[in-house]
Amino acid sequence: MAASIPSFLWPQRLAATARPSNHRASTIRAAAVESPAPNLVPAITLSDKALSHLQKLRADQKRDLCLRVGVRQGGCSGMSYIMDFEDQGNVRSDDSVMEQEGFTMVCDPKSLLYLFGMQLDYSDALIGGGFSFKNPNATSTCGCGKSFAA
Repeated sequence: MAASIPSFLWPQRLAATARPSNHRASTIRAAAVESPAPNLVPAITLSDKALSHLQKLRADQKRDLCLRVGVRQGGCSGMSYIMDFEDQGNVRSDDSVMEQEGFTMVCDPKSLLYLFGMQLDYSDALIGGGFSFKNPNATSTCGCGKSFAA
């Protein structure tokens, strides 16, 4: 049985293979294979408005920062979204790194399970404005849209 891990989840594409041994537990090995195709869509995307606003916010910081997105337990619906700028030096080896038009986002592997396919959007409306999360994995969301259940 052979399975492959999508290249946008890990810095390097991995192929996992399982070998049964005497009907007990399977042994799983991972081996590096060729580099991913350069035209793959990131696991998390930014709308044009979100990208523009985030670039403006990052420029105010006067440092080379990336955006960390993730989830944590809590909020009205069970899980809440988190996002914050952080130094690129704080990116961990198991983080997924996504780049869109020169803007870098990072996400830890556990959060990415809940955020895969999400689009981050931004609205400058006076009522209901700010960042919004369009998450295809959410089965329900709270009224403000900052927490969800999956």
